[in-house]
Amino acid sequence: MRTMIQGGRIIDPARQMDVVADLFIAKGRIAGLGQPPDGFIADQVIAAHDRVVCPGLIDLCARLREPGQERKATIASESAAAAAGGITTLVCPPDTDPPIDEPAVVEWIRRRAKAAGQARVLTLGALTRRLRGERLAEMAALQDAGCVGVSDGGRPIANSRVLRRALEYAATFNLTVFLTPLDPDLGHGLAHEGQVAARLGLSGIPVAAETGSIARNLELVRDLGVRVHFGRLSSARAVDLIARAQADGLPVTADVAVHHLHLTEIDLIGFDSRCHVRPPLRSLRDKDALRAGVATGVLGAICSDHQPHEPDAKLAPFGDTEPGISGLDTLLALSLCLVRDEVLSLPAVIERLTWGPARILGLESGHLEVGAVADICIFDPAVEWRLEPGIIRSRGQNSPFAGWELQGRVVQTLLGGRTVFGD
Repeated sequence: MRTMIQGGRIIDPARQMDVVADLFIAKGRIAGLGQPPDGFIADQVIAAHDRVVCPGLIDLCARLREPGQERKATIASESAAAAAGGITTLVCPPDTDPPIDEPAVVEWIRRRAKAAGQARVLTLGALTRRLRGERLAEMAALQDAGCVGVSDGGRPIANSRVLRRALEYAATFNLTVFLTPLDPDLGHGLAHEGQVAARLGLSGIPVAAETGSIARNLELVRDLGVRVHFGRLSSARAVDLIARAQADGLPVTADVAVHHLHLTEIDLIGFDSRCHVRPPLRSLRDKDALRAGVATGVLGAICSDHQPHEPDAKLAPFGDTEPGISGLDTLLALSLCLVRDEVLSLPAVIERLTWGPARILGLESGHLEVGAVADICIFDPAVEWRLEPGIIRSRGQNSPFAGWELQGRVVQTLLGGRTVFGD
């Protein structure tokens, strides 16, 4: 299939390109830009006038609930939601059931994703067996099976000796380690430790639960030289720690969940369980610092931190509800709000969703160079729409952004040159 995407605004942050031009695809790859290759005759033409054409989005953290939690969602259902949101690559953390600590689980997920055919699903292997923080997982075997990194899966390793051994082992195989910035002893709670939590009578999680963990882990990185990525930062002090480490030349990166760029602890008033997340929503100052961190590039990627839940999971009293937001449907639109708020330019937002996460993962994707796999998102930046629960394609309807007026909507998504979503 040969495709011509006609007259779109092509934004490719990897090459600092922002031009109105035609894009040509053949055999699932980019065949030309501006001028067609010799002898090119399009089998189909996609009109993209007044629309943005960019690399497919790469989401660094999306829980797809398979294997083990199929009642909440499936790889097929969430891959379809991702395609509708312009996301072509999903990174699945290892906290599945069973955890991704054996090659057989990696292969099972790969087969399920291939059968769904809606998005590329990459896996992070477990740092320790069963994610229990005790014995190291067979990282070499997980890497050979296709894992793009190893992770604590949201269950931080409390034992510093075990963590150091895990980091040493990962460094031996040149693996990037994805760590959760949380001290498990300080991290018990429901909300950001502050006046709002005190007023609502909710147990607080101090910022030190995040920064203390980061400080310890940075010292280990300094000793070992291992590449470490810190996922889902939530505080101003954490951004400062990462910025200083990067300035010192340490091989560390970090990301932020898109909801932390828009919501704060104030949104918990009324005990809105849709805003029950981990790490917790923090202060307005923290939100502003996270936005500044994305703007400067200290936070190199924006992710959805997608966690679909059944309706009942959010209907209990606040303290008994499950944390997490369904975020695939809104990742792009909420990120585009940063352009409206003059936090980032449009090319910079796209960079944090494509080339930025690709670099963190070490992938040869996230760009539109000739020869690259044609994973492409086409969206209309001018379309205004209202998020209603009925139009959320994920099986998880648990979004605090229901009712929000958003701008910018995906009209077509291509995976390897094949249309997987078309509005």
